[in-house]
Amino acid sequence: VFESGTTGDTAVAYDSNAQKVVIAYRDGGDSNHGKAVVGTISSTSISFGSIVTFESASTEDGTIAIAYDSNAQKVVIAYKDGGNSNYGTAIVGTVSSTSISFGTAVVFEAAYSHHIAAAYDASSQKVVIAYQDNANSAQGTAIVGTISDTSISFGTAVVFESGTTTEISATYDATAQKVVIAYRDGGNSNYGTAIAGAVSGTSISFNTATVFEAAATLYIAAVYDSNAQKVVIA
Repeated sequence: VFESGTTGDTAVAYDSNAQKVVIAYRDGGDSNHGKAVVGTISSTSISFGSIVTFESASTEDGTIAIAYDSNAQKVVIAYKDGGNSNYGTAIVGTVSSTSISFGTAVVFEAAYSHHIAAAYDASSQKVVIAYQDNANSAQGTAIVGTISDTSISFGTAVVFESGTTTEISATYDATAQKVVIAYRDGGNSNYGTAIAGAVSGTSISFNTATVFEAAATLYIAAVYDSNAQKVVIA
């Protein structure tokens, strides 16, 4: 047990520099505040440090994502800030021993943002955040973030899906050097769909989307298999 209260929206990343696991989550036992905890694996067990709050307002439901930036040696947590009009927000975390500290939160979308996913693009050394932009017809949107010390700055948001976009997941294909975003396309019968994006500078451009499941699709997860050099979508 890392949290003895009701817990939701759990997201996990491995910090290869600290050799620790960072878990970000919504604490339902504490007004849905956003929290994080550092885990240390030993043999087949895991132990945890002290819990740290990264957002003292509600982080809402279904919105926490985390990615590890190996260049900056930091984690980035992206979430919907219920204390600030549900704006899409990101914060940089630094692991030290068994704890984590955070910089100042930064808004990446000054509108209601939902279905947030994040991936680190190792080629460009940028973090890509994908999300549903509810100020823009719930379109699927992505934005590129650059970490500097304990802060993060963002380029211009780019729409990758003009229909209602939900169930978003993202991963980085190191072979193709592309970010792959998988999602439920409300503009096409809720089919499971994926699209590849290429980061250049502080922006991202996309190829044509491809349907991977011609039926209504839920609970989508994407991961890159570095051995097979393929992306697997469940």
